[in-house]
Amino acid sequence: MRISTTALLTDETIRPGRLAVELQQRGFAGLYLPEHTHIPVSRRTPYPFGGDLPRAYGRTLDPFVALTAAAAVTDTLALGTGIALVAQHDPIALAKQIATLDLLSGGRFTLGVGFGWNIEEAADHGVSRGSRRAVVRDRIALMRALWAPEPTAYEGDFGSVSASYAHPKPTRPGGPRLLLGGAAGPTLFAHIAAYADGWLPTGGSGLTDALPQLRAAWREAGRAGEPEIVPSYVVPTAGKLAHYRDLGAEEVVLMLPSGGTDEVLRALDDYAQYL
Repeated sequence: MRISTTALLTDETIRPGRLAVELQQRGFAGLYLPEHTHIPVSRRTPYPFGGDLPRAYGRTLDPFVALTAAAAVTDTLALGTGIALVAQHDPIALAKQIATLDLLSGGRFTLGVGFGWNIEEAADHGVSRGSRRAVVRDRIALMRALWAPEPTAYEGDFGSVSASYAHPKPTRPGGPRLLLGGAAGPTLFAHIAAYADGWLPTGGSGLTDALPQLRAAWREAGRAGEPEIVPSYVVPTAGKLAHYRDLGAEEVVLMLPSGGTDEVLRALDDYAQYL
């Protein structure tokens, strides 16, 4: 099972290039970075994990820029978003960003996608709570039209693009590996089965009960093989990682502190026992 990492990197933490180098040198598989374009001061949406929203959420680096910095100083470390808020982007511009990062990293990029929990943040982008899942699906379809081998038009409910010359293309036909985040349930599992490669759940609580439902939705959609399962934001123990392995997870993403260089490197040295 591959051991990757994630962290809320900010202007106050270890820099992404330094973290990427340290991860690759120690043998970690990958680095996933989250996204928040901004955090509105009016905090009507509660923090999903309870309590006060950590300071780092309002200071996160742009994940695509930060991952480009990481790509420039590594050659084997996998890179991904965990997660990107696709509904909050212009899909034509985002398709170019993703394809460029994938090219510059030599095909090492994974697009982890979320629907967004912060309703005020999404509203500033013109996205409502009720439409966000449909907007994400539409954005993905539009980007895949731009990534197609030949100029391909797309007309969706939330955006369109004429048949266009759009380069570079992602290394993998159809676009990079795509994992969907979100809470377990039939709606999420239907989306994964329709257009993703697997699930990027936060933590691993309830996976034993949820995975049969996801795999059933996958089969009902006529998908071959099995959906990928990549538990993320995991605080590791040996028993927890063994449980994920037994469930069929081929990768797990460990949570690093949102801290300075010394604090993060101490965590990496501790996590090295799980490699």
